[in-house]
Amino acid sequence: MASQDWLDKDFYKILGVSKDVSDAELKKKYRKLARDNHPDSNPGDAKAEARFKDISEAYSVLSDPEQRREYDSLRAMGSGARFTSGGGNSGGGFEDVFSNLFGGGGRQSAGFGGFPGFGFDPGPQKGQDLKAEVKVNFIDSIQGTTVKLNTGRTSINVKIPAGIENRQRIKLAGKGQPSPNGGPSGDLLVTVLVGTHPVFTRDGNNLRVQVPVTFIEASLGATIEVPTLGGPPVKLKVSPGTPSGRTLRVKGKGVQKSTPGDLLATVEVAVPSRLSPKAKKILDELAQEIPNENPREDLLSKAGQL
Repeated sequence: MASQDWLDKDFYKILGVSKDVSDAELKKKYRKLARDNHPDSNPGDAKAEARFKDISEAYSVLSDPEQRREYDSLRAMGSGARFTSGGGNSGGGFEDVFSNLFGGGGRQSAGFGGFPGFGFDPGPQKGQDLKAEVKVNFIDSIQGTTVKLNTGRTSINVKIPAGIENRQRIKLAGKGQPSPNGGPSGDLLVTVLVGTHPVFTRDGNNLRVQVPVTFIEASLGATIEVPTLGGPPVKLKVSPGTPSGRTLRVKGKGVQKSTPGDLLATVEVAVPSRLSPKAKKILDELAQEIPNENPREDLLSKAGQL
């Protein structure tokens, strides 16, 4: 951007915003204007194309806090400035404004450190990044999939890698906003939102599942079937006397990444809701045979209530 542009162009007016506009409102206004004036939406319209370039140029400056601060300072100090040739000017010129802005003295013949618009062209600049969200179901997040994303300008196929986690971000290079001055396009940053599953939950690369067992199975031991994600059930041995809440591990049946996770099956003892008179009698007899222990004794002791 030439230095004179910063004096000649009112970027706030181009975007139709006030000088105290917030970042959020600035972005909202820019997106609407860019969408309305984008060349893809106005094929063959030279005026719309020129306006789109002005909008992009204005936003690239005002959306950058440092450039916006420098632009505001320059506009405030140099509203009456003009460029001079080597001989100087008693009324002050653009180079005087530049010197005052940076606290320096004397005239400069070249730009400073890549500062845009003061005799130094930083070259083509990268376009703005875009952000988007996509939703995938739990199984697709584990196994991987491809989803179609509509960016407003075009549809893009987004490859979701196997094992992606909730709110993990994927970067698609060059799929963002085009550069305002011939540089590379920005990137598209896609946040993946993973849905829940009625049976499985994720714990790192492990998968967790709650497995109900009967009182008899937990007491006497049993071999039970446990579901896996996307595969056949596996057989799991429950040892005699297994308490509710114990977690059993099935190696390698979790998320299949470079280091496969495990399937963690937590046992839940299911108590029958109804008993026949004969079953109740058997349990009464069992209660007389087993030790009279209070399983809550340790809990109450630690709570200071015993």
